[in-house]
Amino acid sequence: MSEPRDEALRLSNQLCFPLYAAARKVTGLYQPYLQPLGLTYTQYVTLLVLWEEDGQSVSALGERLFLDSGTLTPLLKKLEQRGLVRRERSREDERVVLVRLTDEGRALKEQAREIPMKVGSCIQLSPEETLSLYQTLYKLLNQ
Repeated sequence: MSEPRDEALRLSNQLCFPLYAAARKVTGLYQPYLQPLGLTYTQYVTLLVLWEEDGQSVSALGERLFLDSGTLTPLLKKLEQRGLVRRERSREDERVVLVRLTDEGRALKEQAREIPMKVGSCIQLSPEETLSLYQTLYKLLNQ
């Protein structure tokens, strides 16, 4: 029998574990749709942000995606090598690096258009459960 103070160390009592496992499971659902586009999940969400608003600074992208520059810089370099984005210094402040979609990066949006619906159909939550989960996760992220 375990001691009461050991209860905190049980996997079933860890909030982080179901979050981690669910995140892996959901991001894994994207794999069959992103692979034909040659994208990783992180590259995909980066493009989502740029499709919303092109020409964002690297720091703004990092804030939006909850990524640090050590993760974002190599990711952007790979997207640039693929010809999907280009990085350029801001004319107003050369310390700021802007990320802009190329024509190829903009064209990829059309190929990705159905991905959210396809992945969403694999997740068996009611609209109310989905909204509640979404709100709770963003509450946690914004703390």
